[in-house]
Parts: sequence; structure tokens; C-alpha cells
Amino acid sequence: MATEYNFAGAVETMAAARGAHLAIVVRDGDREERVTYDDLISRSRAVHVALSRLDIGRGDRVLVMLGRGSQSYAVYLGLIRLGAVVLPGSELLRARDIAYRVRHAQVKAVITSLLAAPEVYAGLQDDDDVLRFVVGGMATGFVPLDEWLHDLHGQTASAIAPTDASDIGFISYTSGTTAGPKGVVHACGWPRAHLANAAVHWFDVQPDEWSWATAGPGWAKWIWSPFVSILGTGGTAFVYTGKFDAVQYLELMEQYPIGLLCATPTEYRLMAKSARMSTWRPQALRSAVSAGEPLNREVIEAFATQTGVQVRDGYGQTENSLLVSTQVTMAIKPGSMGKPMPGHEVAVIDEDGREVGIGQVGDIALRRGAPTLFKEYLYDAERTAKAFRGDYYVTGDLGRFDEDGYLWFEGRADDIIISAGYTIGPFEVEDALVSHPLVAECAAVASPDEERGHLVKAFVVLKDLSQASPDLVRTLQDHVKTVTAPYKYPREIEFVDSLPKTSSGKIRRVELRALERARKNPFPRK
Repeated sequence: MATEYNFAGAVETMAAARGAHLAIVVRDGDREERVTYDDLISRSRAVHVALSRLDIGRGDRVLVMLGRGSQSYAVYLGLIRLGAVVLPGSELLRARDIAYRVRHAQVKAVITSLLAAPEVYAGLQDDDDVLRFVVGGMATGFVPLDEWLHDLHGQTASAIAPTDASDIGFISYTSGTTAGPKGVVHACGWPRAHLANAAVHWFDVQPDEWSWATAGPGWAKWIWSPFVSILGTGGTAFVYTGKFDAVQYLELMEQYPIGLLCATPTEYRLMAKSARMSTWRPQALRSAVSAGEPLNREVIEAFATQTGVQVRDGYGQTENSLLVSTQVTMAIKPGSMGKPMPGHEVAVIDEDGREVGIGQVGDIALRRGAPTLFKEYLYDAERTAKAFRGDYYVTGDLGRFDEDGYLWFEGRADDIIISAGYTIGPFEVEDALVSHPLVAECAAVASPDEERGHLVKAFVVLKDLSQASPDLVRTLQDHVKTVTAPYKYPREIEFVDSLPKTSSGKIRRVELRALERARKNPFPRK
């Protein structure tokens, strides 16, 4: 396989024969924007020209904090075209989240939406060397990238950077359980491996077909599906900029010829519960996939009854790509995540790195050498080494294989919380809570929730327990929202006298999770 690879170049090569075909359709309120492949390539070249004039080039690291819309696609492609390293970032990041990423990754520039500009400004106030661009308007201290791109539209860009497939292409930050977020390093060749794997066998993108993947920019899942899978296959990406609303989502699929849907388990659950589901008639839905956690049988059956389409599960991580899924030709076992993806040796192993027997629970692991596996955790050799056990990368999740080779998720081996598709580290929530003057210590855990899969529950020890009240719960929740990304806030807070700990003083979150499971008796998986 050729060592040189640039995803933007691959898209341009494909677009040369598909120029007038739709690349992106954006629905923003009552407005609609349609972008052809020709126009998208022209926009990405304008990004290349604009940033190269400011000496941003191959190997430079750029944090991108843009929301749903066509500009995210153009900016990502333009940066990749330059050979720059992309750091996906959510618009919901707060000032200290931004400052951490910028300093840890030695970021040269930040490209942000107008919405996130105030937090970027606050996070970078001491970093005068970091270039700052805003998309969607004007903001003090930022270069308005829209104006530059308008002036440079149609100008000839330099040649596509000849990046090697092994060069650093992306650094995605993911939550840690006991320390700051980890910078997950992926190579420039990662999109090529993903296109040959998940895009074909699971996501099932077809050229010219409209595909709606609901993940927002800033997350690894956005790179997987809306960006790499759709553009790399010549499909049309449908983008809805509004907030999730079950009825609105269902009606959009009646209004537009969306053939492929990729949504979170929470979105599927709420759509399945909607009264609108009984009269729903999607215009073109052919295939549907979900990732993040196993779906309930009821949800799968609701979609199959209305459309004849069965929602197929998938499982992967920021550190790799899709590892396990119910692939396009595979029978569905509701509650199972499916089978390992082609070219990925997934095993369930014990503490010594040996495979366990059928039906036995162990660590879900991926053998070294998998084409989509990450390179390392940025500047953290210790964390990188700890992620491996012998010949295997250990995911941190527990599972078991059945006699037919299907993998079943059994829980998390660490304390990471997955809520409505968001991955949340307890350390981040706890760090925000203890910064409040009334909090002595706390522990954040996953608590079962029928709609979100899990929600963030915080057990809080106050400096003065007499101050506990419903008003303080709301105050602490609002405090967390201002300190870190709002989606991380604890939806439930319980005030306690003390926290369970080990003899060495470490909090035993496992006890608190078990307590929550026993209390809530969550809906059974069938």
C-alpha cells in the first residue's frame, strides 16, 4: 500500500468526476443550503490559501471548534489539504478545556464559531502567539475567516501536501478517569483504513444517497461518519443544525430523501417513544445504524415495524474506529453489538492477556496492528503503555462472546461515563464540583437512565452538611456548566456524609455504581 496519503486529495480525486453532485445539504431553521462537490472543493482550497498566507502549514496543530454546517467540512478539508494536524473540539468546551488542549498539544491556531468565541478568548488570553479565527461573524481579538474565504474564493491553491500515511493527522481528546483528557493521536492514513472498513461493512454509504449522521463536529464520531464516510464515498451529507426533537427528526426524514440514518441510542429511543412514530412514513430510509451502547429490543422492533429497516448496532472508540458491529449482511441479535469488523482481531481476555472461553466475561481487546488503531496518547508514554496488555490494546470495557461469535457488552472496566452518546470522565465533573467553595469532596458515577443509557450522578460531601438543599443542587449544577462543558453536569446530586474508599484512600466508585444499579433496577436487556 502506498505510504503517501492525504484524505483531502482522495476527496478531490473522487470529486473530479462528481463535481455537480450534492456533497452537503444543510437545513438551518427554515433555510436550506445545498453545496456541490465542486463548491466544497473550491471552499476548502480557499481555506488552504487563507491559512497558508499566515504561515500555517504541514504539521502545524489547529484546534477547530465549529458547529454543524457546511463550513466545518470546508475547514477540515482545507486543513488536511495543508497537511495540518486537526484537533476536533466541541463548541461546548469551556475556557480551561480550551487552554488545556492548546498548551498540551502546542496548538498554533484556533478556528472557532461565533458561539464559542468568548470561551476561546478567555482560555487564550495569555497565549498571544496562538492565531485566532472566527467563523460566522465578528469577534474582538479574532480574524473573521468568512471575509478571507469570500475574498479568496476561486483562487488557485498550492498543491495538496504530500503527507505520509504515518504522519500525525488528528489529535482527538477523550476523557480520563483520574487525570486530564488524553490526546488520542491518529495518523493521516486513518481515513483510508476507516473507508475500507466501517464505511463499507457497517455505515453502508452509497454514492449519491443522502445520509444523515447526527453527530456534531468536535467528536471522533463526526469524523467517522458525517465527514470521512460520506465524503470519501461520494454520498450526500444531510445536516440539521437544530437541537434534537423526536418529532422534528421523524418529519425531516419524511421531507427529505434520506436513505441512511446514523443516530445515538438516546435519539432512537426517544423517536421510538414518540406518538408520531405510529404515523411516520420516511421518504427513502433504507438503512439505519447506532453506536454508543446496545439498543433495546423495543427500539429495534419499533423501527422495523414502521419501515422494515432494522437498526444495526456498532461499537468503537476514539482510539480506533468501529471494532464490532452488526454488519450489512448479518442477522441482528438485539442487545448484542455484533461481530468484529473485518481485519480487526477482537478478543475477550483475562488479566494475563489470554483469551477467555465462550460466555465468559473479560476485557474487550484489540490485537496490535489493526489498521485503525491509534498511534499513541500525545506526550504520555506511560498512559500509552498502560493501554496495552501483551499483544492487545485493552478497551477498558467488559464483554463476552456467545457461541455464534456475537459480542455482548457487560459494562465498563473503568469509571468513564457514557451518557446520551457523550463520553464523560468523572475526574472532570469532580474537579468542577470541588472548585465550588461549599464542596469538600465528591464522586461522579454513571447512573442508569432509560432514555440516556446512563446519566451523571454526583455524590457530594459538603463542608457543612446543614447547607444541603434543592437550591444548592441547582447551584452546583449551574456551577459545573460554567466551569466545564455543559453536557458534563451531574443531572442528579446526592449529599452524603462520606464516600466509600480503599485503604489507600482512593474513592470506590464501583460501590456507588452498584448502589445506583440496585436502586434503579434498570430496564432489562433482552
